[in-house]
Amino acid sequence: MMNLRSVASAAVLAFSLAACGKNAVPPAAGAGPEQSATASEEKRAPVGDAFTYANYMDARVTNADLDLTVDFDRKVIDGVATLDFVREKAGAPVLDLDTNDLTIKWAQTSAGDGSWTPAKYSLGPDAPLKGSKLEIEIPEGATKVRIAYETSPGAIGLQWLDAAQTAGKKSPYVYSQNEELGARSMAPLQDTPAVRMTYTAHVRVPKGLRAVMSAEQDSGPRDGDYTFKMPQKIPSYLIALAVGDIDFKAISNEVGAYSEPSVVADAAKEFEDTPQMIAAAQALYGPYRWGRYDMLILPPSFPYGGMENPRLTFLTPTLLAGDKSLVDTVAHELAHSWSGNLVTNATWRDAWLNEGVTTYVENRIVEKVYGRERAEMERVLELKDLKQTVADEDRPELTALKMPADMADPDDAFSDISYNKGAFFLFFLESRFGREAFDGFLKSYFDHFAFQSITTEDFVAYLKSHLMAAHPGAVTDDEINAWVYEPGLPSTLPVPHSDAFDRVDAERADWLAGKIAAKDIDARHWSALEFLHFVGSLPDGTTPAQMADLDAAFGFTATKNAEIAFAWYMKAIKAGYEPAMPAIEAFLIRVGRGKFIYPLYAALKENGREDFARQIYAEARPDYHPVAQRRLDKTLG
Repeated sequence: MMNLRSVASAAVLAFSLAACGKNAVPPAAGAGPEQSATASEEKRAPVGDAFTYANYMDARVTNADLDLTVDFDRKVIDGVATLDFVREKAGAPVLDLDTNDLTIKWAQTSAGDGSWTPAKYSLGPDAPLKGSKLEIEIPEGATKVRIAYETSPGAIGLQWLDAAQTAGKKSPYVYSQNEELGARSMAPLQDTPAVRMTYTAHVRVPKGLRAVMSAEQDSGPRDGDYTFKMPQKIPSYLIALAVGDIDFKAISNEVGAYSEPSVVADAAKEFEDTPQMIAAAQALYGPYRWGRYDMLILPPSFPYGGMENPRLTFLTPTLLAGDKSLVDTVAHELAHSWSGNLVTNATWRDAWLNEGVTTYVENRIVEKVYGRERAEMERVLELKDLKQTVADEDRPELTALKMPADMADPDDAFSDISYNKGAFFLFFLESRFGREAFDGFLKSYFDHFAFQSITTEDFVAYLKSHLMAAHPGAVTDDEINAWVYEPGLPSTLPVPHSDAFDRVDAERADWLAGKIAAKDIDARHWSALEFLHFVGSLPDGTTPAQMADLDAAFGFTATKNAEIAFAWYMKAIKAGYEPAMPAIEAFLIRVGRGKFIYPLYAALKENGREDFARQIYAEARPDYHPVAQRRLDKTLG
């Protein structure tokens, strides 16, 4: 998430173990200095965000201290949020916060002297997407507000799981997913990426359960009482919490895996290359500035592949393929430590600054760790997905990188446009300026805007003043505008090529022509990506008999690789391949990742199996995240 004006360099602060507190985990050895939460920021023109009630142009929150009690019986969090704020406009009379389905009990203000005074407040009407505005009167001299509140059992940013819905089947579980607008259902905050703040938290949970957050972890005993500190400024959507029967296994001195006990060893093994990824990213783009890099593997209901919560990436268990074939998602979430968490989009209209830059950085990390051939294959697959998205989108304005001002839902920004068109924009720039020059530019960009929230216009201005000015004639303004502001795919799109995929295509062509049987396809040395390309490129006219031939040879219906399974199931639905239907049902009941379940349900509906889809959904729905439930309720009526 990024922007264009210059930012004063941030002060550097190295945190010792003593400074972090006795239970804090020390910063990663050799990870480079961390930036102070009080880094100076250059004043820039305020940026409006249509998806927040916050009056951050008048009064801006700078720190949140959360005191939380997690109640599994009632499925609520009872909380007190203490917010420090500064007045951006002298005499600002109120502080406006975002809430969604929060019960507000009381509010107080303080001048920071330890005394508190009851505050007048009002809670506005509830809007389906934005929730309700909480307006608190802030008298002259006040610098803090304190709000007592309670979340709703149906909070959009929280999922509560009974013990039976977890891997261990013994303990309940709750986790947050706050991007894009979920944080306001967990606490009253200025819930916009334009506002960055530090936070601390005191969390009480049932004894025997562990709480973890996107912060310096509390490594003390499982006594039900945990404290956390995030010393760097982050937007509210990066505040994250999970509570459950969670174990930890170290991967290195700086990296580890958290998960349920039955999963944690497999996760640590699957993601053992993460330290190499961090080293590769640092070599390219400068120091990792967040201390440790740990990963939490969530229960299967988690609706995303990963969420880049700083210091503690949240991941889906569908990545545990057993062969490291799906760890590109780890590379992606790690890359967010530079593009997204360090430099953040100021509004959701600028989401490509997070996701597109991150997808580019991810590919560079994969190339450095796993080789150019794998990186090329991933780019080919990404371009195929991008072209399909552009072809299917009936609103051309949503195929420009800069989303329209009247975008109805921030979720509209999270498509292959932001991710893959954004990445190919950077590949285009790399091709014109050369890799060495572009690497230097991107590294300076991360340093320049570190711990800032910026806009597309900020990125473009910095590009022009720091790269285009040094290489006149390499790129024109019209070419930049075509990528950023115009719909569709520009004529300057760089087209990747994979020799490995050429060989796969030749084998598939011979099989489709009847020259060879499936068992004679030479796939002895194929990687998971090559199998994924093979399945994904099967023509829509593939017959059930042909599907059976492939299934007998390769066992696609029973594959443990979730990406290949998904691609195969989509083809099976279109082909009417009945032997795959029980596996599809089991997959939809077991997996809650939106990337897979949304298209599968839609394909079932579109191919005459709506009753089957409804039958599955009736059983699976209670285990899906509220975000997935809301979307699938619309799909299936």
